[in-house]
Amino acid sequence: MANIAVTGGGTGGHIYPGLAVIEELKNRFEQRNRIFWIGSNAGMDRSIVEGAGVEFFGIPAGRLRRYFSLKTIPDIFRVILGFFAARRILKKHKADILFSKGGFVSVPPCAAAASLGIPVFTHESDFSPGLATKLNLRFVRKTGGRVFVAYKDTCKSLPPDLQDRVTVCGNPVRSAFRVSGTGLKADPEKGRVFLGLGLQERILLVLGGSQGAREVNMLVSAAQDDLCRSYTVVHQYGPDQEWTLHKNDRYIPLPYIKEEMPHVLAAAELVLGRSGAGTVWESAVLGKPMILVPLSGAGTRGDQIENARFFEREGAAIVLTGSDVNPEKLSRTVSAVAENDKQRELLAEAARRIGCLDGAVIISNAIYDVIKGETDEYCNH
Repeated sequence: MANIAVTGGGTGGHIYPGLAVIEELKNRFEQRNRIFWIGSNAGMDRSIVEGAGVEFFGIPAGRLRRYFSLKTIPDIFRVILGFFAARRILKKHKADILFSKGGFVSVPPCAAAASLGIPVFTHESDFSPGLATKLNLRFVRKTGGRVFVAYKDTCKSLPPDLQDRVTVCGNPVRSAFRVSGTGLKADPEKGRVFLGLGLQERILLVLGGSQGAREVNMLVSAAQDDLCRSYTVVHQYGPDQEWTLHKNDRYIPLPYIKEEMPHVLAAAELVLGRSGAGTVWESAVLGKPMILVPLSGAGTRGDQIENARFFEREGAAIVLTGSDVNPEKLSRTVSAVAENDKQRELLAEAARRIGCLDGAVIISNAIYDVIKGETDEYCNH
């Protein structure tokens, strides 16, 4: 019996890819193997993970910052407490391997795993490594683990001595967004039924991420009438955002789309949103043309801009930044794409090419090989 620990969290962008890997691990391994999650004892982590039927252990989690603030000192103590809590959990439940999906909550468990000699595998979703990944690399090195990255160019940002431990695998996406042997799991018809829309309705899906995006929300609000001339606009505005319902028969505002998201995304003709890893890769898997408004400015390391530019270079997205982020430009861009069937087809084809990498399967296979190798070694002795 193998015990596999998974860590990461803080946002849906770190949690859902981890669940995608767990889903594949369950398919790959026999049921007698145990998989559990170590995440933050505050925030959305527990509800999402346990909602997916995965055993969850909460630890104190402190944010990692590149700058000093009044929250830095208490966060340092939370990181230390998180390390000891994670170490107790890993030791008590005899973890054989730890897979990290990143985020600030992942650093204490990775450090704890390294202190116990447990192999650390980690995945970076964005074009350039975040602070958590940079810290976790030392634990990968110490334990002989592996690094998984979404983009080939990310390898250039990693230390030379880890290059032979790097695998390019795309971003793990739940199977609900993928084509299986029995057909498309993400069903556009189910998405239309959920939204109450007929087969002829053209859908623009607006995604600001699981926590919403105020800038995108304001843009859509200002441009709503123009957008609704071309599409029925389905707008996920974020559960933490206050939102005034607008009176327009072709505008459907929703705070958060959960289980129905694969179906709604499959039904969409065009996606407008931020360029977090979850948004761009789930859209790519389903071959959706994208208009991206990456998060930029103070408080961001520029990862969303890098993600967006990659999809733009590959021909899968149109990117709006700087002075182009205004209601008039957005309206013109959406209208132009709506009227140009050939452009939409080219954008969709490029997106599908990117989304063909199945990160969840690649990572789960690598974990399986390690666990199976250890099992065989034990049997040989």
